Amino acid sequence: MAKAPGSPVLQLEGIWKTYTMGGAEVHALRDFSMEVRAGEYISVLGPSGSGKSTLLHMMGLLDVPTKGQVLIDGIDVSEMGEDRRAGLRGKKIGFVFQVFNLVPSLTALENVALPLMIAGVRRDAREAKAAKALRELGMGDRLSHLPGELSGGQRQRVAIARALVNDPELVLADEPTGNLDTKTGDEVVRIFNELNAEGKTLIVVTHDEDIAEHAGRTVRIRDGMLSSSHGKTKKRG
Repeated sequence: MAKAPGSPVLQLEGIWKTYTMGGAEVHALRDFSMEVRAGEYISVLGPSGSGKSTLLHMMGLLDVPTKGQVLIDGIDVSEMGEDRRAGLRGKKIGFVFQVFNLVPSLTALENVALPLMIAGVRRDAREAKAAKALRELGMGDRLSHLPGELSGGQRQRVAIARALVNDPELVLADEPTGNLDTKTGDEVVRIFNELNAEGKTLIVVTHDEDIAEHAGRTVRIRDGMLSSSHGKTKKRG
């Protein structure tokens, strides 16, 4: 169920992520704090090596901080075990990746239904929900196609449908247009604009200023630290 607009969805408080490499400590994130509220459309911008991927892993509960807190619905998940975090991740967060991450041997319908199968939804119900998600993204005539039979844009639509099928509170997209041509990338951006207009909370990690311009707030990260965070009037298209 969607949260009321403006309600906190995700909070990062004083996040540090430190790795040891060659006997030296490397700080991928340094005292990073931000809050994500329901209905926001946020772009995260930064150069290579700035900490964007590490930040995405924190937001998506794929990793835990060395120090600091990650809160979902006000609950600190930093101390949870992987099983509990995975369960929460499956219910609350949808992911869209640059490389699609579709299972080559599964049809579009089966790929989208996969999160529902993991969640224990019975087959007829999960296939009905997966088909609905694909049809809403203009993929109703591609349900039985394998990823290898689809164009890059079509595969990304399947990936977006998979991210949405559990009706997550938050959708995280990692360079979602990085492997697409300009026209197809514009179509994906349009889908994100429409999803946000419908009330979905989106965070898009990118290095592309043009993609970031569509978001309502831009967060810039450099050397693992929050460089700036500002809102603006969103572009539509």
